[in-house]
Amino acid sequence: MADLAPASVALAVDGSGPEQSADHSPAERPSAMSAGARPPRVSFEYFPPKTPEAEEGLWQTAKRLAQLAPAFVSVTYGAGGTTRERTHRTVKRIQSELGVPTAAHLTCVGASRAEIDEIARSYWDAGIRHIVALRGDPPASGNGNGNGSAPGAPYVPHPDGYAFAADLVAGLKRIADFEISVAAYPEVHPEARSAEADLDNLKRKLDAGATRAITQFFFDPAAFLRFRDRAAAAGITAPIVPGILPITNFARARSFAESCGATIPDRMAVMFRGLDDEPETRQLVAASIAAEQCLGLRGEGVGSFHFYTLNRAELTVAICRMLGVQPAHPTTH
Repeated sequence: MADLAPASVALAVDGSGPEQSADHSPAERPSAMSAGARPPRVSFEYFPPKTPEAEEGLWQTAKRLAQLAPAFVSVTYGAGGTTRERTHRTVKRIQSELGVPTAAHLTCVGASRAEIDEIARSYWDAGIRHIVALRGDPPASGNGNGNGSAPGAPYVPHPDGYAFAADLVAGLKRIADFEISVAAYPEVHPEARSAEADLDNLKRKLDAGATRAITQFFFDPAAFLRFRDRAAAAGITAPIVPGILPITNFARARSFAESCGATIPDRMAVMFRGLDDEPETRQLVAASIAAEQCLGLRGEGVGSFHFYTLNRAELTVAICRMLGVQPAHPTTH
């Protein structure tokens, strides 16, 4: 998620009731797989395909994951709005043909308020009721306001646009009663002045009308639990859904983590060491790591997970199975 997001009080997580505090001993933690335990709510993120072959691959993934009855799926928006049309087309197709509630990502970058408002109205008219509202990243060749700049240059708001995600959330709520998800950062956004400033920004987005926060991916469950408690202590009561990234390629995951400030535990690097040419073993390790992460969070009362699928189904299906999420209508392959 590209966005600058700016106890033990109970914090509700998407339909799961009160959160458990982070001080359970292992013996006290409720088992996620115990008899009669209710499986968690899951949601999935896709990115819009660039080629006909990639589109077919995404469609097969979306059909397979739709069998898990997700709460919703979301479709990303390229840096600077570069995938605007593909995002729109993909969102509408998934919702209309698969019947899965679908959220469209929308950013502040590279467009005026009038242009963004028009896009939002077109989504509402198409039956899309959920927006993932983000500040967004400028494209590599520009700073997002139409003026070229070097890669990595600081974000500069469009002169006639929404400056930040909180402004976008408020604007969307003026247009229609959208369900709105926003980004949160358990390990602090790289551009934030401080952890406190980051949390303040999250609170502004929620106060502006957002429904829930979805976190950037993380690999240390304790980081999420500390963040959850800090958010509760700051008076945040909206659902905070952990974002889970199943690792299909460790080098790529490390690069993602470095760009967004996520920590990779040393033991994870050790587990993937030497597996570059062993894809099947790598898949097993990846599924085990993500399932362990999710099961640990389930034991702390977390009731929802958002999976960054990278448009691939296998790992996400395996992890969901281990969490007790079963296909509504199993198929044979």
